[in-house]
Amino acid sequence: MKRPNVLILMVDQLNGTLFPDGPADFLHAPNLKALAARSARFANTYTASPLCAPARASFMSGQLPSRTRVYDNAAEFTSDIPTYAHHLRRAGYHTALSGKMHFVGPDQLHGFEERLTTDIYPADFGWTPDYTRPGERIDWWYHNLGSVTGAGVAEITNQLEYDDEVAYHAGRKLYDLARRHDDRPWCLTVSFTHPHDPYVARRRFWDLYEDCPALDPVVAPIPFEAQDPHSRRLMLASDHARSPLTDDDVRRSRRAYFANISYIDEKIGELLDILDRGRMAEDTIVVFVSDHGDMLGERGLWFKMNFFEGSARVPLMIAAPGLPARRIDEPASTLDVLPTLGELTGLDLESLRPWTDGISLVGAATGEAPRGPVPMEYAAEGSYAPLVALRDGPWKLVLCDLDPPILTNLDEDPHELRNRAADPESADVLARLSGTMRARWDLARFDAEVRASQARRHVVYEALRNGAYYPWDFQPLQRASERYMRNHMDLNVLEEAQRYPRGE
Repeated sequence: MKRPNVLILMVDQLNGTLFPDGPADFLHAPNLKALAARSARFANTYTASPLCAPARASFMSGQLPSRTRVYDNAAEFTSDIPTYAHHLRRAGYHTALSGKMHFVGPDQLHGFEERLTTDIYPADFGWTPDYTRPGERIDWWYHNLGSVTGAGVAEITNQLEYDDEVAYHAGRKLYDLARRHDDRPWCLTVSFTHPHDPYVARRRFWDLYEDCPALDPVVAPIPFEAQDPHSRRLMLASDHARSPLTDDDVRRSRRAYFANISYIDEKIGELLDILDRGRMAEDTIVVFVSDHGDMLGERGLWFKMNFFEGSARVPLMIAAPGLPARRIDEPASTLDVLPTLGELTGLDLESLRPWTDGISLVGAATGEAPRGPVPMEYAAEGSYAPLVALRDGPWKLVLCDLDPPILTNLDEDPHELRNRAADPESADVLARLSGTMRARWDLARFDAEVRASQARRHVVYEALRNGAYYPWDFQPLQRASERYMRNHMDLNVLEEAQRYPRGE
């Protein structure tokens, strides 16, 4: 029996609280709402790490950053770590990527047979943090609040140009797959950079949200002095004091962010339409997921890099033959996508088990078995030492050797306003989860490994930028002499081969 195809639709920095059961009602996202109606919807899914490169390496490999060693946005993803692209390609799949995956290092494929676009971010070590200089801002690449103060409308931007290209090449690839020249099953990953900041949107999407009821954050800004230590570090990292925000800045940023969800929805709708018209929809697993979230001004915080729900929780919807369309509330992880795809495509789960920290979600989707506690890690910009977190049932515990623990009960306190770590009534929970986490993580060792990695990369980057520079960024090949009609081809054969459907 032919294995199903796989279409992975990945977005960047999409806050999972906006997908309580598919897109929230106020979002103009008809295509994602239609996809949700036929999907297993994992309403409480968490990123493995709330920053782009670590999150994506973990998503692809099913391994936490402490295992991939992709600690931050300039840490190399080494070629010997198997990804879902490797596992599926090994099983006979054609694997392709259109768009962003923020691979750092000379390997820019990581199991993909072909890559249709370059990446939007650099592949070198230039964005390496430095734990030996805590609090130092590197303004040319660190986040600041210019994305918020500059929010508004534009018809073309760096990111819009990129995602237009991603969608175009993905659509062209789907048409090519529809021709059935290759009898292998396929896995196409389409990875957009929106709704990641800057918060700038095209006018026709912006206009959809003129009377949006969600333009103000639910949780008002918390004064700097009252924030937890890591949130204070993130505020300093984003240079918050130099960019005081008005209520209008916040509303414009959120409005543009929502508008860009609608922009992405339109692009996804175009791709799903090609899938359907190419008569591949019934044989294709569709996965919709984000790498991490965005705080969107909640608590006075922006972007990601922490374990609060807005930053760490992501949407995950899987539409697959035989998978019930229903909402699943048990916590899940982006680490779980690899083993889930393995089970859905008929791979040997036992052979995958040594290579992943995730668990197949097929059991959870069918009501047979909950996933269990979900781990997360963060060791990148704005941190001075690694942070780890565990979501277990309603509880979430965050630990860092520099900070007091943060324990919240999300059933009772969905906005995480009450730290229960010092509450005597929660002492047993704190002890149980702390014990579980200390058994999983040696934080002193984790810190030492991150510092050693940073130090190595600082030496290598400085060396490689001296003299002749050879970039690692992916350069897409355009074989123009093999496209359309050329004189080493038979025109009659070409026209027939490139038509689909044929004979209608």
